[in-house]
Amino acid sequence: MRTLLAGLAGMSPAYFGMVMATGIVSLAAHALGHPLIARALYGLNVAAYAALWILTALRVARYPRRVLDDLFDHLRGPGFFTAVAATSVLGSQALLLSGDERAAAALWALALTLWVVLTYAIFAGLTVKARKPQLGEGISGAWLLAVVATQSIALLAALLAARAGQPWRLELDFLALAMWLAGGMLYIWLATLIFYRYTFFAFSPADLSPPYWINMGAMAISTLAGSLLARNAPDAPFLASLLPFIKGFTIFYWATGTWWIPMLAVLAFWRYVWRRFPMKYDPLYWGAVFPLGMYAAGTHEMIEAMGPPFLAFLPPVFLYIGLAAWAAALVGLARDLLRRARGRLEGVA
Repeated sequence: MRTLLAGLAGMSPAYFGMVMATGIVSLAAHALGHPLIARALYGLNVAAYAALWILTALRVARYPRRVLDDLFDHLRGPGFFTAVAATSVLGSQALLLSGDERAAAALWALALTLWVVLTYAIFAGLTVKARKPQLGEGISGAWLLAVVATQSIALLAALLAARAGQPWRLELDFLALAMWLAGGMLYIWLATLIFYRYTFFAFSPADLSPPYWINMGAMAISTLAGSLLARNAPDAPFLASLLPFIKGFTIFYWATGTWWIPMLAVLAFWRYVWRRFPMKYDPLYWGAVFPLGMYAAGTHEMIEAMGPPFLAFLPPVFLYIGLAAWAAALVGLARDLLRRARGRLEGVA
């Protein structure tokens, strides 16, 4: 029991990344014509989402001080944004895989509420706290989860707008556009600091944690949201007037995300092969699965919206890589849970 409570007390705020990763791999599989995989992952995602909220509620009730400490911690605090993105991604699954507009709208409303509360609580708290770490110790790729959360709101709003009647269609499209632009500006702020930390501070293998893949994932989800806005333009005059800008910026997001892929692959080789950093399960690895699935989905939607057919080979490749990474993370989770269960049994014995 003590081991179980200790695990609950130390539960990572970023565990909703599992729902993010599972959800986007499911959506990419759906878009690329693999309905059985998509639906199986959808069912698993609903169960995982419910379980994580139960565990989160228990943690808040049992260890409120630990939760607050995490919320205003420079490294752990951004992990709370996974709850926003997970809620939006699950809402997108509900809409696209089961056609449940009410569930999707309810999840979108919850995600928007979480986004408002967490965005201003976390950033205001980090601004006014008395003791702060140096930049090299306090920032990581996990900060870009704030961008992912923002763009996830835009993504689901655009999906709902395409199915909504007037007057809600225009309002949802405008909110999606505003969030899409705000997420882009937030990426510029945060990515500048992260790149500065990359190149001007000492960097050890331990510093290269899996959330650095969010550097690419934040741009991939921005590509997906921008492509949906471009497809919604015929029904929204203000989107039609901005269509060249939306398409241009969507390609800008895609190109930036694509630039990160070789860089992250080289750094992963340096971490695990050259420096022989041990690869053991960490809930943060779900943050590395999510960008792979999102790149597949985002590139596919960009092709559908803008028609560069010569890129059509990329979505299937990244879907399969994402599925492999998802399976590896799931095996790691199962082994970690089994190890913890054995530890509890040995403790009882």
